[in-house]
Amino acid sequence: MTDTRTDNPENILGFMQDHIRRYLATDGEDGHLMNGFPCLVLTTTGAKSGEQRQAAVIYGQHGNSYVIIASKGGSDTPPAWFINLAASGRGHIQVKAAKMDVTMRVAEGAEREQLWDMMANIFPAYLEYQQKTSRQIPVVILDPM
Repeated sequence: MTDTRTDNPENILGFMQDHIRRYLATDGEDGHLMNGFPCLVLTTTGAKSGEQRQAAVIYGQHGNSYVIIASKGGSDTPPAWFINLAASGRGHIQVKAAKMDVTMRVAEGAEREQLWDMMANIFPAYLEYQQKTSRQIPVVILDPM
């Protein structure tokens, strides 16, 4: 897969939309690995718009749950998908061909530390992202319904 991203946000958005389209069309055969990292497609309902929104997000597994990190590259604000999930407490994910509704919760304490370490082993840039911001980056647990 060619990485077409640049510093232009429109190009990044276009890349992600194309990635998600390919992922969904092939049940993750093309797109489950994004630049070598496992990703799922998360669908949320916009907290303000009420419209369905999709994001490709790196994930890990913990038992039957999926773990994602609300890093937004170390921004001082969380990603829109996190705001949408937090507002409704629910979303939908596709992991390869598996599709499921999920509830979300934010890990805290020792559980957060364990899952943060697990995710940093999968995608080490999370450690750099945390250094860029004063907010504690949320570790989100998605539990299948």
